[in-house]
Amino acid sequence: MTDRNFELKIGKGTTFFSIPTDQLLYELVGENHTPPEDLASAYRYALAHPIDSPPLSEIVNPGETVAITVSDITRVWQHNELTLPVLIDSLNEAGIADKDITVIIAVGAHRQNTETELAELCTEAVCKRVRVINHNAWDSDNMVYYGKTSRGTEVSFNRIVAEADRVILTGGVIYHYMVGYGGGRKSILPGVSSLKTIQQSHMWAMEKNLGDGSSPLAANMKTEGNPAHEDMMEAAAFLKADFIVNVVPNLDGDITGIFTGNWVSAWQRATKLVDKIFGVTIQAQADIVIASAGGYPKDINLYQSQKTIDNAVYAMKPGGVAIILAECPDIKDPGEFFDWFTYPTAFDMEKAVRENFLISGWVAVRQLEYASQGTIIMVTLEKNIKLAENAGVQGVATMEEALAIAYRKCGSNSPKITVMPQGANTFPILSI
Repeated sequence: MTDRNFELKIGKGTTFFSIPTDQLLYELVGENHTPPEDLASAYRYALAHPIDSPPLSEIVNPGETVAITVSDITRVWQHNELTLPVLIDSLNEAGIADKDITVIIAVGAHRQNTETELAELCTEAVCKRVRVINHNAWDSDNMVYYGKTSRGTEVSFNRIVAEADRVILTGGVIYHYMVGYGGGRKSILPGVSSLKTIQQSHMWAMEKNLGDGSSPLAANMKTEGNPAHEDMMEAAAFLKADFIVNVVPNLDGDITGIFTGNWVSAWQRATKLVDKIFGVTIQAQADIVIASAGGYPKDINLYQSQKTIDNAVYAMKPGGVAIILAECPDIKDPGEFFDWFTYPTAFDMEKAVRENFLISGWVAVRQLEYASQGTIIMVTLEKNIKLAENAGVQGVATMEEALAIAYRKCGSNSPKITVMPQGANTFPILSI
């Protein structure tokens, strides 16, 4: 019997393990795409050849103020440090001075990024050239009210983007387990929205009745009929963003697609590339799924690592086992996430989430739903093990321990195993 060896990312390192070749059901890796040889040149070309929009140079005018939204530290995979200087240089060439540019970190309801993180995201040079600030969803005095969506969401956005002459959205597109795909409208909602707007809109990711949990329509790859996505689109349209630059990574984390122009259609074009790269059809589910989040920062905390858990559960048989490789150095972030697990029952937790909706509460509800579908084991730092148990996750320090537990849970000496090296991004699509 031969073994298949694997080396998967965890944190900023890797872990090794082997499984019998005849037990390997799938290695889900998607379809890789080659990145451009010269990223800066490709980026400039995209700015000059947008989708359903004039070139950026024809949209902005000398003397105008420009607000640029940039994703937070949990999304450093977007490589803004490589592209943001090119975007700002292009604005300069079009007559926009550095003093008239504000980069706003679209943190949504996440924590504020530190000065060190701002430099990591945008480069120290950019931080010295232009104003770089965090959005603060709790700062109601600096919000501008726009009106209500058809579903009743009260829409307010950060005053900086509301009062800027031009708004440019930047971001990255991968699958998103609540609203189908990341990027696009997410730079606005939750990105630069008020807490009330975020809470009201994201509530559409829950079923209507207490006790029914999260909505099955709020899921990966789903946009049409997804009430959370549809409300976000309607709310984001109030802002009338002038231009978007969304990137798509390949399997190696390199930027391979650059989509610019109209904030809706350019983003939609990006989602098609995501499907090509990360959507993987499977014919059967596995007894055991081994999934790496893809390393730092995708496994920076349990909150972010849940995207990997979500994808792994799609590839797992009901009652099976999912082994998640997630170092989680900041496992407690965001601060309120683990507070939700102090409620005595899942019903009590859901009731509290509905009364004071936060995305962290929805994530907590989903976490317990995953735990009810099978056994979730997480290879993580030893200090995280006890805390992970509060979230229905069995924490272990080594891959060897995880595999031993998984085999015992399956009750088989030869369970079928699926391996997902890029678990945060790769979406298993079961062919029925």
